[in-house]
Amino acid sequence: MTASHEETARKLYQEAVIIDGLNVSNWDSPAVFESLHAGGVTAFNATVATLENYTQTLDHIAAWLVRFRTYEETLLQIKSVEDILQAKRDNKVGVILGFQNATPIENDLDRLALFHALGVRIIQLTFHERNLLGSGCYERRDDGLSHFGVDAIEDMNRLGILIDLSHVGVRSTMEAIEASDRPVAITHANAKSYYDVPRNKTEDALKLAAERGGVIGATAITAFLRTGFDSILADYIDAIDDMVSIVGIDHVGIGTDFTQDQPESFGRYIGSQQGTKFPAKFVDLSRSQRDGLRYPLGLESPDEMPNLAVALMDRGYSSADIEKILGGNWLRLFREIWDD
Repeated sequence: MTASHEETARKLYQEAVIIDGLNVSNWDSPAVFESLHAGGVTAFNATVATLENYTQTLDHIAAWLVRFRTYEETLLQIKSVEDILQAKRDNKVGVILGFQNATPIENDLDRLALFHALGVRIIQLTFHERNLLGSGCYERRDDGLSHFGVDAIEDMNRLGILIDLSHVGVRSTMEAIEASDRPVAITHANAKSYYDVPRNKTEDALKLAAERGGVIGATAITAFLRTGFDSILADYIDAIDDMVSIVGIDHVGIGTDFTQDQPESFGRYIGSQQGTKFPAKFVDLSRSQRDGLRYPLGLESPDEMPNLAVALMDRGYSSADIEKILGGNWLRLFREIWDD
């Protein structure tokens, strides 16, 4: 790549709206927000809850309200597409509050409206295992959605909460796409046909989600890349290429799943059955201790995200298509779900 070619790519990145479909970093680390700002990230889906209950999640949201005041020069809470565009204009990082599990509502669907009022805009139905809505991708048997899960989808559609299916089981994923009157998201996963691990998604699910207007965020965690923990940025671009070949350019985004500055206790927490018993049945303890949560060389933290534009242009993507992948497709989906 020539110097002028790289300069064109980096200029495109600076002018584009950059959206990361999932980030679950340590929100108590100031370095995380410095990295996001340095990387020019316009907005990202910030995980507020994974296995937390109602009260714990309210405490997490309260902590975010403090952060919005503490880092008001850098952060902006996102509740609408206009907020994202405002973050871009003001050179701030937009924070979309999201859940990686529906456990915070416990057994009360009315809490969906409460969380929406507090600014939660994305909720994943299940995380790894079974909850009251349906089954996760690591559950021993996927029985699909419950009646409660179908009702939850109806309420999320009505409220304007984007449904995320990244960690959801195969049958539960298909039933959720079919049950939803609105497009859904798979914020951070790759295709099983690209690399067959439980967390990646079937082509049937990816295609059905796309046919109904959804967006899939290709994930960068090396455990879900076929090149494993030795992956480099070009290997992640391979996963993006694969996703584009399956669902088309209008349905692919970025979903890094960054876990910047997370302590060892975080890995134990998400690797515990229902957040309490470690290790969970699905955890290969020897492998998790060896591999950890790794990212491709050249994309190991948000401050390196401008490298994406260079790599995508080097791969032959047009400027318009790069803008779609970097954030344009997410923006379109958010507008349809939140602002309708």
